[in-house]
Amino acid sequence: MTFAATVLTLYPEMFPGPLGISLAGRALAEGVWSCQPVQIRDFATDKHRTVDDTPAGGGAGMVLKVDVLAAAIDHARSMQPLSPVLAMTPRGTPLSQARVRELAAGPGVTILCGRFEGFDERIFAARDVEEVSLGDIVLSGGEPAAIALLDACIRLLPGVMGAPSSGAEESFEEGLLEYPHYTRPVEWEGRTIPEVLRSGDHAKIAAWRKASAENDTRLRRPDLWERHIGVRDRPASGARRETKDQGK
Repeated sequence: MTFAATVLTLYPEMFPGPLGISLAGRALAEGVWSCQPVQIRDFATDKHRTVDDTPAGGGAGMVLKVDVLAAAIDHARSMQPLSPVLAMTPRGTPLSQARVRELAAGPGVTILCGRFEGFDERIFAARDVEEVSLGDIVLSGGEPAAIALLDACIRLLPGVMGAPSSGAEESFEEGLLEYPHYTRPVEWEGRTIPEVLRSGDHAKIAAWRKASAENDTRLRRPDLWERHIGVRDRPASGARRETKDQGK
């Protein structure tokens, strides 16, 4: 089944963009996924094809009009009724690898790209739009964020990365940052590859990688580390029931 990506944007010429090369580009050519950019301006109803207006209450910038956005979303849903609609906005929920995996396992996604000061707030509840953020940064528009989101999904589609296990030991897959990597030459500018990685002892290598991932996560991303140890230390439901039964 082809993963169908519909992108609602004021700049459809930005797609597929970098997604047309490398792994994503080959997968696009092979029909593993499809990309359909849709011009939001086509859904404006006045002769000037106006898509924005001044903010209610005053202030700088312009806001994308709710009626134009709704018409564009309705059009996208008529093409992909089962695909979720995501709006790229700094006010959204930070994107996680778990959410990316959920999206990649589905039929596709419709992505709404903002510009100016953003969207009329009424569109989110009225059209069941999920607000998504790449992080605590502000971009000129949602298009670069949409490209990043699509790339994260496309690489997880069957056959895109080659071996099915290629994405199994990456950052965030186990709630941790990925362990460090090395390759030849063994020594470079006085720095050597850790001896354990040259030992041939797979059990020791696996233990080193796990310890390195945990240490790096603890030092670099304490927020991830706190969540990781919370999940790790949480008893399974069966264990909770067994403890409760023993206390009777």
